[in-house]
Amino acid sequence: MANPKGNPENLKKFTTDREEPLTEKMNIRMTKTMKEEVQQQDNPPEFCREAIQEKLDRNKGKSST
Repeated sequence: MANPKGNPENLKKFTTDREEPLTEKMNIRMTKTMKEEVQQQDNPPEFCREAIQEKLDRNKGKSST
């Protein structure tokens, strides 16, 4: 049963305009300095996703040659 004092907006399903929805989570360990630098970015989660995707794409390019 929903909380009668809760926000009805929370009951709406999350939607995305991405090709593939963001359904998975991952925890990583990093240095304090790295964390501080990432948190200074405009959008830290998107910054991390883009950085990981760039590295994955580079690795694909190396393995296909």
